[in-house]
Amino acid sequence: MAQVKVYGNRSVWGEQRAEISDALHEALVCTWQLPVDKRFHRFLLLDDGDLVAPRSDAYLVVEIVCFTGRSREAKRALIAALYDDVAPRLGLGVDDLEIVILESPKEYWGIRGMSGDELTLSYRVDV
Repeated sequence: MAQVKVYGNRSVWGEQRAEISDALHEALVCTWQLPVDKRFHRFLLLDDGDLVAPRSDAYLVVEIVCFTGRSREAKRALIAALYDDVAPRLGLGVDDLEIVILESPKEYWGIRGMSGDELTLSYRVDV
């Protein structure tokens, strides 16, 4: 399980949600082998002035919330893919993309009416 939250300026990114979502999802599918049909993305786009950072107006924060269990190498591979593939695709410099991976145990999640640790997943989390 992985959910993606994207924070950025609405004036810059508001019309590019699909492009951002596609680029992020491709990186997750390639590096973490997420199923193609498992896309959970939320856009938290802010009005000008509501995202204060010493970066350009194109500054984008990508937060990935997921089950624990992925290796250090898997997390590094995702981060590398986001900088190497996603950032250039979106026209972002490395200073304008911030990434954070937040992990929590499966039992902290409620999905489809049950605790996450009771789920039978069609994909591996321990890659």
